[in-house]
Amino acid sequence: MSTQVPRLLSGLVDDAAVFPPGNAALPDAVIAHRTHRTAWYADMVGPLLLPASEIQRGSLSGLVDPAEGLVIGLIGDTGLDQLPQALDPLAPDGVTARQVEAPVAKRGEDPQPGLSELMTLAGRLDGAAVYAEIPLTFGLMGALDTLAEARAAGLPVAAKFRTGGLAAELFPTPVELAAVICACRDRKLPFKLTAGLHHAIRHRDPETGFNHHGVVNVLGATLAAVGGAEVDGVAELLAATDPVRVVEPARAHRDAERPLWVGYGSCSISEPLTDLIRLGLVNGGFEA
Repeated sequence: MSTQVPRLLSGLVDDAAVFPPGNAALPDAVIAHRTHRTAWYADMVGPLLLPASEIQRGSLSGLVDPAEGLVIGLIGDTGLDQLPQALDPLAPDGVTARQVEAPVAKRGEDPQPGLSELMTLAGRLDGAAVYAEIPLTFGLMGALDTLAEARAAGLPVAAKFRTGGLAAELFPTPVELAAVICACRDRKLPFKLTAGLHHAIRHRDPETGFNHHGVVNVLGATLAAVGGAEVDGVAELLAATDPVRVVEPARAHRDAERPLWVGYGSCSISEPLTDLIRLGLVNGGFEA
């Protein structure tokens, strides 16, 4: 473990460079990911996230040396039934899928059928961790119960939630996100997040007017939830715009393993890293 990246932030940010709004070309993303993996802040960076459709098209072939042992996260954009086939082209290139992430329902749909299908597939996915992306709408708590029961039975499944997007309704309120964090805590269910987490502290985007959750807000809120805080207390930390309010809990736990929150995907590694340096949570200099 690097002395510059505290244990609390280990593997916090998955490299989602090819996804919006970054939209990096795959060859560029692979090259940049190699740089991240050998940089002084490498301990903070998780796997390169790639769409299953690109893998099925063979787009990764020729871009990696089998000897380098590239580790990716497979994002299921091809439908649940095609996920196993998307893993087949990886082995010849020496690529390992550490995790598989896939939506199980659209907003307003019952998540249980898709969840059942994904859990059936989980046993065929070479031991990769499986994250079910669940909309924060109809059937959410029942889906969390299903995941928790499967995880307790030994299946490597967990939850994933969207915290942003191209419409205001895709950004959960602090109370909504706090309720989900507490629900996962109560079920001992790890979770991932995706979208909207561009900076460390909660802020309003001047171009869209959307209120974005902050990475350190989520970190502080999760620490509080695991410590026994209820939804209102967790929501207060998620809503805070004063950095001191959320940085101090994170600093106090910097040498501990991060609880419950597995991490999140970001199309930029430099944005959260720069913020974390400025807040004194990461030691070191970085030129964006």
